[in-house]
Amino acid sequence: MTLKTFQIPYGNTIQEVKLPEEKVIYDIHGNKAEIKEDLCAETLRALREPIDSTPLAQLVKKGDKVTIIVSDLTRMVRTKEFLPVILDELNANDIADNDICIVVATGTHRGHTPAENIAVYGEDVCKRIKIYQHDCMAKDLVPMGTTSRGTPIWLDKRVADADKVIVTGGITLHPMAGFGGGRKGVMPGVSGHATIMANHAHALADKVGDRCNPACIAGVLQDNPFHEDMEEVCAALNPAFLVNTVFTPDGDLFEVVAGNWKTAWLKGCKDLLEISKVDICEEADVVIASAGGAPKDTNLYQGTKAHMNADFALKKDGILIVALECPDIKEPAIFSDWCSKSDLLQMEKECRADFSIPAFVAFKTRCIIADCTAYMVTLPENFDYVRQTGQIPVATVAEAWELAQAKLKEQGKDDYKIIVMGHASSTLPVLKA
Repeated sequence: MTLKTFQIPYGNTIQEVKLPEEKVIYDIHGNKAEIKEDLCAETLRALREPIDSTPLAQLVKKGDKVTIIVSDLTRMVRTKEFLPVILDELNANDIADNDICIVVATGTHRGHTPAENIAVYGEDVCKRIKIYQHDCMAKDLVPMGTTSRGTPIWLDKRVADADKVIVTGGITLHPMAGFGGGRKGVMPGVSGHATIMANHAHALADKVGDRCNPACIAGVLQDNPFHEDMEEVCAALNPAFLVNTVFTPDGDLFEVVAGNWKTAWLKGCKDLLEISKVDICEEADVVIASAGGAPKDTNLYQGTKAHMNADFALKKDGILIVALECPDIKEPAIFSDWCSKSDLLQMEKECRADFSIPAFVAFKTRCIIADCTAYMVTLPENFDYVRQTGQIPVATVAEAWELAQAKLKEQGKDDYKIIVMGHASSTLPVLKA
């Protein structure tokens, strides 16, 4: 048996584990991609050579009130770098700074502090442009109809009243919506609480006891009601322009897409899938996964994306080893409270009765954990809480692998297979038919 050393990202460090090389059927890192070095140059090119749209400069005219929707601090899409390029292009075409405002797409998240605004958007932008934090519970939300699925559409007043809306963000894999970015800047980004809750409820199966909707998964848009309802909310606003970044699984810039809010985004989704999707011919008995290190494993809420993508590669009743340092494991508190619940049926009923995004993410994660043996590599101070989530805490990947080997021996499995996913939050294993 030949042992090979595999490196697993963990926080700002790397953990190593020696695995039998002949047992590892896939070491998933995403596909080869050409990297762009200059985000500003790529943004300017995209603004002037947009997809299914006239260039941004030709869409605006002097006197237009322009609202730019931007991601909040939970989405690391390099807004600080590309936002000044958009502002300069607007300025060069007779749109003054005092005719521009920025609305932070907080969704249900809290608003930024002034210091966080500076960290995410840059000090110069914060001095030049008025920045507003979206409040999904605000009293002045604007009604804009209802989707075909009955979701009431309520949007931020500064967005609804603008002459032109530019939606920005980053395209990522999303465990319910298929992909992030695009229409997600509007719903949930600048939508009302009632809109967000009604939309996100589609992530649950139609029947109580059937857990999660199988159509609402990463990388899938067709017949995904979560996405389709979200798209209808965005269509009610019909943003004038979109700017979205696409990054490789390693976090390098692949491209900037701009133009039509729907088709430019779809092009970015297609490109992201080509660099992040990996076809597999079989599932594994053991999956060893990392979110990709910091900041993707800062807390368990963000880290669960690793569980959700790794689940596509794992046999039912298999063994999952997930490496998440989680220095702030219990943030946000509402998620950590939900994730410590153990009765899945009762948890599902409570989630349906009072749906929230953290509740659903916790529920879906607990469903995955319940269907496998889950070891979580994390900081020792997290061990007590990790046990409450149904996982077995360990300090190192090597220790988790020792425990997994004992479990395999107990199950009488000598012909086991292993899949390693060093960037599980941003890579998608797809089982070929």
